[in-house]
Amino acid sequence: MIEGLKPYAEYKESGLPWLGLCPKNWSVRRMKILFHERVQKGFPNEPLLAATQRKGVVKKEDYETRTVTAQKDLHLLKLVEVGDYVISLRSFQGGIEVAHCRGIISPAYTVLKPGKAVTSGYYSHFFKAKQFIDSLSLFVTGIREGQNIDYERLSRAEMPLPTDDEQAAIVRFLDHANWKIDSFIRAKRKLIRLLNEQKQAIICRAVTRGVHPDLSHKPSGIPWLGDIPKHWDVLRAKYVFREMDERSKTGNEEQLSVSHTTGVTPRSQKNITMFKAESYVGHKICRPGDLAVNTMWAWMAALGVSTYEGIISPSYAVYRQRKPERLLSNYADYLLRIAPYRFNYLSRSTGLRPSRLRLYPDEFLKIPIIIPPREEQQQIVDSIAVETSALNTAIARTEREIALMQEYRTRLTADVVTGKLDVREAVTKLPDLRDAGVPETMADETLEEELETEEIS
Repeated sequence: MIEGLKPYAEYKESGLPWLGLCPKNWSVRRMKILFHERVQKGFPNEPLLAATQRKGVVKKEDYETRTVTAQKDLHLLKLVEVGDYVISLRSFQGGIEVAHCRGIISPAYTVLKPGKAVTSGYYSHFFKAKQFIDSLSLFVTGIREGQNIDYERLSRAEMPLPTDDEQAAIVRFLDHANWKIDSFIRAKRKLIRLLNEQKQAIICRAVTRGVHPDLSHKPSGIPWLGDIPKHWDVLRAKYVFREMDERSKTGNEEQLSVSHTTGVTPRSQKNITMFKAESYVGHKICRPGDLAVNTMWAWMAALGVSTYEGIISPSYAVYRQRKPERLLSNYADYLLRIAPYRFNYLSRSTGLRPSRLRLYPDEFLKIPIIIPPREEQQQIVDSIAVETSALNTAIARTEREIALMQEYRTRLTADVVTGKLDVREAVTKLPDLRDAGVPETMADETLEEELETEEIS
């Protein structure tokens, strides 16, 4: 994609320490000259919007989150038009978001209407460049979860302004590059899904049928599970687990995340952005061997047997084995995350929509648990490790390929929007995406976010 790209012929000092040199024919303008703050209220019938770091500003109904939806005082929310930019509470971490639809948004956000000089969409790419995001730290006020961008100060900051033709060339080049990169990542994520399906099939068969093909079977008495080996037991969860409600008195314990992809892990190991609470006093304590369940996303298998000691959200559930010798932690972790159990969690959860479903303890404790002899549990765990080893290696390799491509996108975008690479000649050779047989909406489509990228922990 960057083959043949060269720097501009002449550069000048931009006067911006975070930008350095910029092309000689580019201008530098204050942000308040390029954008005008939009403070229009009194549109309660417009759809509610959500500002997201990956999808931009979209309709809240199209972007399921666990945020509380406002039910009153909608006339106080700010109007956002298509093409506006929104400075949200997370903008200092992920840039300023462009709006893809008209609607209303929190009055705590700043809405910017582009001026005539910046209508090409250039800034939707520029505001995501690492150099610009890093520069936003100069305009942040507050600490921890109270951090916000002081727009009064930011409005006086200077921004690079390419010519109209160059803005159009940059937008076309990056749209084309992003389409190719997104296509690559989609293919890799599809491969990961297929590998995970294969892995889950291996796990499901092992934990429900055992690893000895000559075993006699019996009806489990569980319609959604079918037959199990004849000598295995089935017990209601209430006879296997008891709910725990230990609370932190200091809030200083290690913070744990409960995810549908990684189970129970320290938050420090997660590469996702989460708001921090003012205090973690009163959060639930989770100990090694405890089963932690994210009650909001249990139907996605956001649960796991912890190998760590720490604290989790007070809205989550913690269960401890009544007889720790009954179930091996690894076996329980595999069993409770297979598809049949996930479907049962879904049927037992209550709520109006997926983002509001809850699996409460009284329902979880009714779930039947299949229990092989302990020595067979260890054989099952060992067999799964052997049979999924190659799949795990392939998944890790593919995830690394995705990460490298995302890093490439970040570098390419930064180099192009800051004028380090000249794309004017390159865009004259690019095919029109529609002529190439690409659906028109695909060029602008952002990758479907994994649930992991939002806080479900």
